[in-house]
Amino acid sequence: MDRPVEEIARQADEQIQKGFTIWQKWTCAHCGSRQTMEEPNLLYRSGKCQACGEVSTITVCGFMLAGGDLVEDVAQSIKEA
Repeated sequence: MDRPVEEIARQADEQIQKGFTIWQKWTCAHCGSRQTMEEPNLLYRSGKCQACGEVSTITVCGFMLAGGDLVEDVAQSIKEA
């Protein structure tokens, strides 16, 4: 469930400090497509939709997170592929 960006920022900071990596998730205001930002550990106030190409102002969002070891393993497998 999406929450105000300010609330998500506090929650994300807590998780990052515990060693997790987060990626912001948001819903396009134009087409309703769920989006994930590419850059980890950052939150944005606007985003361009990969589905429709429109830019949305982000007032509410969520995030997904992964543990540090998993992220390193995934990144390594991508580099080797």
